[in-house]
Amino acid sequence: MDDSNSKISSPPDDRPLVALARKGDGDAFDALVRRYQRRAVSVAYRILGNIEDAADVSQEGFLRAFAKLDQLSDDARFGSWLLKIVSNLALNARRARRPSVPLDGSDDVVEPAHRSDRHSDDELRTVVDRTIDALPERQRLALILFSIEGLPQREVADMLNCSVELVKWNVFQARKAVKEALTKIAGE
Repeated sequence: MDDSNSKISSPPDDRPLVALARKGDGDAFDALVRRYQRRAVSVAYRILGNIEDAADVSQEGFLRAFAKLDQLSDDARFGSWLLKIVSNLALNARRARRPSVPLDGSDDVVEPAHRSDRHSDDELRTVVDRTIDALPERQRLALILFSIEGLPQREVADMLNCSVELVKWNVFQARKAVKEALTKIAGE
């Protein structure tokens, strides 16, 4: 447990690896990929809901990050910069496929076929996933990045180009929507 706490309080220093990668050191960039690959795929998956698409988007994110390393203004912030790239790519992929995904905003979150076992873990997971999926984009991202991925609020604010207060508000609103959806099925 101490190891996970140390990761939260002092993230790894990316500056030496970024500096070497800027000079063309492929091994240094590979080390950055290994350091952030799991988190990048996880963020993309939370946005897209499909592991294959998430892996593709993450790979594209790393390629773009490598190509644009000269645009990174603070080498110590490589991780949040990369996750912002991946988040944007995932959102773009999601928008591109949106017409095939019905998001009509209806309140009927639970399908009738599952009502007999509405208290099962699968159904609860489905309700939570659908509720998160239907959230406004900024609320969904704030919830995913802060509450699910565990990024600090300051990093989430930087990634979303907003204040920490707005991140807090978006997370609060997102959690409220999930709670309301769960309360609704519990009352049925």
